[in-house]
Amino acid sequence: MILDHIGISVAGFAKSIEFYRAALAPLGISVVMEVPKEFTGGANYSGLGRDGKPDFWLGDGKKAQTGLHIAFAAQNRAEVDAFYKAAMAAGGKDNGKPGLRTEYHPSYYGAFVFDPDGNNIEAVCHKPE
Repeated sequence: MILDHIGISVAGFAKSIEFYRAALAPLGISVVMEVPKEFTGGANYSGLGRDGKPDFWLGDGKKAQTGLHIAFAAQNRAEVDAFYKAAMAAGGKDNGKPGLRTEYHPSYYGAFVFDPDGNNIEAVCHKPE
């Protein structure tokens, strides 16, 4: 791991939190910390992660950051499939159904969706079957 955490600004904070809660639940990722604007001086933040550590932050911005590609690690291919299904049910837009992407390497199994702000969100498993 080379990054400790990442944060993005979203236009519709409540809608984005709802989307990410649903889409990342199959990966064992949930909201583990919330910091209200009273403590930050202007924006609400929600930190999502595993085991109590917020690795992925959403900030209530006036303008969303778009064009980002964020890949979340899945433990197995079934988690990738479940991520895709949950993300689509939560309002995500298809950007690549679950499957092998052998152009990256023989065991690269991923799925891609666009979040409510148009960012390319991926779940990926690098393990063979």
